[in-house]
Amino acid sequence: MLNYKKYKRVPVVDLPDRQWPNKQIEKAPVWCSVDLRDGNQALIEPMVVEEKIEFFNLLVKLGFKEIEVGFPSASQIEYDFLRQLVERNLIPEDVTVQVLVQCREHLIERTFESLQGIGRAIVHIYNSTSTLQREVVFRKGKEEIKQLAIDGTKMVKEYAGKFPGEIILEYSPESFTGTELDYAVEVCDAVVKEWGATKDKKVIINLPATVEMTTPNVYADRIEWMNRHFENREGIILSVHPHNDRGTGVAAAELSLLAGADRVEGTLFGNGERTGNVDVLNIAYNMFSQGINPELNLEHINEIMEVYERCCKMDVGMRHPYAGKLVFTAFSGSHQDAINKGMQAMHERNDGIWEVPYLPVDPSDLGREYEPIVRINSQSGKGGVAFVMDTYYGYKLPKGMHKEFADVIQKIAEEQGEVSPETIMEKFKEEYLTFKTEREYPYTFASCKMEDVDDDPAGDTRATMDFQYKGERKQLTVTGNGPVDAVRNALHEASGVNFTVNDYSEHALDEGSKARAAAYICVTDEDTKKKTYGVGVSTNITRASIRALFSALNRLAADGKEK
Repeated sequence: MLNYKKYKRVPVVDLPDRQWPNKQIEKAPVWCSVDLRDGNQALIEPMVVEEKIEFFNLLVKLGFKEIEVGFPSASQIEYDFLRQLVERNLIPEDVTVQVLVQCREHLIERTFESLQGIGRAIVHIYNSTSTLQREVVFRKGKEEIKQLAIDGTKMVKEYAGKFPGEIILEYSPESFTGTELDYAVEVCDAVVKEWGATKDKKVIINLPATVEMTTPNVYADRIEWMNRHFENREGIILSVHPHNDRGTGVAAAELSLLAGADRVEGTLFGNGERTGNVDVLNIAYNMFSQGINPELNLEHINEIMEVYERCCKMDVGMRHPYAGKLVFTAFSGSHQDAINKGMQAMHERNDGIWEVPYLPVDPSDLGREYEPIVRINSQSGKGGVAFVMDTYYGYKLPKGMHKEFADVIQKIAEEQGEVSPETIMEKFKEEYLTFKTEREYPYTFASCKMEDVDDDPAGDTRATMDFQYKGERKQLTVTGNGPVDAVRNALHEASGVNFTVNDYSEHALDEGSKARAAAYICVTDEDTKKKTYGVGVSTNITRASIRALFSALNRLAADGKEK
């Protein structure tokens, strides 16, 4: 049995008048990508310089205006990478690079060396403030830990005063989620004061969930508490850096935006230590799905994924939100049916608003295709098969025919697993459009001439039919109430089968003067009460209807026999 008693619960925040639950996300935050530092250090095989440059160019293309490029004082490859960005003039004027450094003078000096030639940069310092790390890692008291942050700020301030460009300070009380709130705000306020932050010269205070320790609502409470208690809130850009240890990094980030955060640090697809950082793309697409401009260029998810997987040597999961290969795929029959109906209703509504069951966004907005939306297997239902026939091939099967044809495909799926659209279409042709043996399929259509007649009690349409029944040629002239009824009378006279026509529909398959029409007819054998559909296709709608009737009778004759 799990020894759950060895773990203690993380304290919640006493904030009975919390405001964030009543708020909504209304705009995108400042995004900062930490893929090239936080994400890169979590790779089994870290990126080389050229891979880093390719990834940096991708982030710029996506619209990130703040990009953390590494820890140049701690690694030669990260130092060289930053110098390559500068020397090759790869940093756009509207993009600010960010570098991470510990609060040690020789490391800060090396960091400023790496920044030479850059007009504007964020220098990100940090030290752990959590109760646990103070006690077991650093073995220092609160004042000593706070002094580390103040000393680091002083050193950055000194070097920034000699730097020819603009330096923005970012400070993170690492392991914020394990730090007492009153102490966390005390340390942050000391940093802000030492820097001399103002409304026009702000400090980025980054509050990381270095380890996600509790539910996202508690993280939001902590952010709101800090947001209320900073001494100099107008001199602060409030940033969050959630991790995903409990699998709720995205929720924590979104709730923190409600709680007052201005900025989010994260990675593409949530790459990072342990279970990862917060997934920036996930949050941005969530905003997009709510009609909010994410202020990132996210129209080509497959291209983003291709660069990410190649440079990081990691795969994006098949069920990963928005990006996974199967996220716009429905195997469930009820889901397929709802998608089918939702797509049809949206096209009929034609109001420009996307509302389709089970598809929160239009896959084409992300550079995905409609074709893979529905996959057919043994769990699929009638709606999915009908959707494939409509979306791929233009056949709008009447509702009564959905189950009939789905049952045919179900048998194939039970034997072989997933059934491709090509296989579905081949089976459709075999079942409804081609009939090869007279023993199983006794009716063969040859030709028909239709004439309108007046004052004939038998009907207003005369059909002169030429066809075969069980190999014997039949030439008949009969009358009926319309072309379908006339042909029905001819087939009844030739075969003696007593059947009725229950349903009829038709539609165009193509456009233009030579467009083909598809006709669907349902017939019932009045003696056996067996019912089935037939399908006919022709550039002539009358001929398509006749072929549909022949198709239905052939299927009726073959019902229950081996085909």
